[in-house]
Amino acid sequence: MGDMAIIIETLIKATIVLAVTAGMGAFATWIERKVLAFMQRRLGPMHVGPYGVLQLAADGIKLFTKEDIIPQNVVKPIFMIAPVVAATTAFVAMAAIPFFPEFTVFGYTIHPIVSDINVAVLYVMGVASVGVYGPLLAGMSSANKWSLLGAARAVVQMLSFEVVSGLSILAPIMMIGSLSLIDINDYQIGGISDWLIWKQPLAFLLFAMAGFMETNRSPFDTIEFEAEVVSGYATEYSGMRWGLFFVGEYANMITVSVLVSIIFMGGYNSLWFIPGALMMLLKVSFWIFLFLWVRAAWPHIRPDQLMWVCWKVLMPLAVVNILITGFVLI
Repeated sequence: MGDMAIIIETLIKATIVLAVTAGMGAFATWIERKVLAFMQRRLGPMHVGPYGVLQLAADGIKLFTKEDIIPQNVVKPIFMIAPVVAATTAFVAMAAIPFFPEFTVFGYTIHPIVSDINVAVLYVMGVASVGVYGPLLAGMSSANKWSLLGAARAVVQMLSFEVVSGLSILAPIMMIGSLSLIDINDYQIGGISDWLIWKQPLAFLLFAMAGFMETNRSPFDTIEFEAEVVSGYATEYSGMRWGLFFVGEYANMITVSVLVSIIFMGGYNSLWFIPGALMMLLKVSFWIFLFLWVRAAWPHIRPDQLMWVCWKVLMPLAVVNILITGFVLI
């Protein structure tokens, strides 16, 4: 009976995480339009519902009912499964992330994490890295040179910055001595002065920059830079298959926001009179807003400049930071 209760609890948690994250991703599209419009002195969506908030429902109906076009010369099985890979990996990565502190309901303690594993950091980054197969398979299965070029850029950019994010996070892990996100959160339980952003500022900057680039957000969205490669790997997609790529993108934004908040900004620990759950929501909201702000404020950069910065600036800095942390710990 105990095992069955654990299975049921895990299924309920997974369903809630999937539903809430998907809802937050959809709502983020409306927030993004409104924030960008405010920064560009526009109104954004206004016609569907109060202040355009029902534009979410209109977009959802459009994506679900739009014709699903599969071009004649594509490799159909791979072409059809690529969007599913992109969206699935984004949600599966959330299984080992603790979103809030544990709480009790009717005498039953609930841990807001689907699966508490002691190598959560390794799991999340490993699953997220599998997401590169979505754009790769989409571009390679398309009978379109722009899609293939977008797939090539996707692989180069994502793999490159996964190296940077992996190396940057090694230094905090060396200090804490654990790959568990709960242990990392508990390490910062003493308040703002214990946040790792002060002890590892370079690691924080490198991890945040890599997060921006891995989620394909402006100004680093060279994977689907419309001015050069039309819409990159998604050129030949339509309807809900096209939508799945962007569901995965917004889910990845949420994942990166949660990871940065837990690893470097005190996680879900309470602060002064603010409870831990509310602190986590505020931190994640701040990071999502930062994603949108950067998009509005910065122009695109060339792909060759992006790769130059990655391999000749960011990666050496990450290695130097690991060496410095090692010497300090010794």
